[in-house]
Amino acid sequence: MPRGPESGPADSPRGRVRLARGVSPWLAPTAAAAAVTAVLTRRSPRWALAAAPLAALTGGMLWFFRDPERAPGEGRLISPADGVVQSIDPWPDGRTRVAIFMSPLNVHVNRAPADGTITSVEHVPGGFVPAFNKDSDKNERVVWHFETALGDIEMVQIAGAVARRIVPYLFAGAKVVQGERVGLIRFGSRVDLYLPEGIAPAVTVGTRTIAGVTRLDHV
Repeated sequence: MPRGPESGPADSPRGRVRLARGVSPWLAPTAAAAAVTAVLTRRSPRWALAAAPLAALTGGMLWFFRDPERAPGEGRLISPADGVVQSIDPWPDGRTRVAIFMSPLNVHVNRAPADGTITSVEHVPGGFVPAFNKDSDKNERVVWHFETALGDIEMVQIAGAVARRIVPYLFAGAKVVQGERVGLIRFGSRVDLYLPEGIAPAVTVGTRTIAGVTRLDHV
């Protein structure tokens, strides 16, 4: 029986969690500063004023940059992002845009919505308004196109007010398997997926999605 839009395990049976690729520029200096101040605290308790928040920040970043293994879901198109469906909009060319808002509490590794070949990965400069704002369509973003059995599939990673770095893991010409990791957005953001003409969404506004698991196309 096909899984519903929110069903399916979030992680693999082994429950393995690793850190996302591309986090070193953020995590390494913070963790190093936390370690140094922790050592200095032994010499003077005053260093605890710096050590405590740095340790908390390091722990928060470890949580934010987690990258759990996922048992893949079923469907022609599955969610590229963890988050909440913010809007579902018909597009003039017959496609349907499903916008998924990613809060800082979500996993921020994005995954391929279908099997296929990446035909283009384009970085588009822009602003950094909050990702839930309607003007976020003009934000810094990376536009992906996948050639799939359903034809061309467009996915857009959009940076938010805090997320100012999108890290692609793959580039044009690479073949991908549905649910494979394709990139990372650092700190809060949005991911849009355009369903081809004739494909109805299996989710509604407010649906919580799991990258690589939640089915987006209606059976």
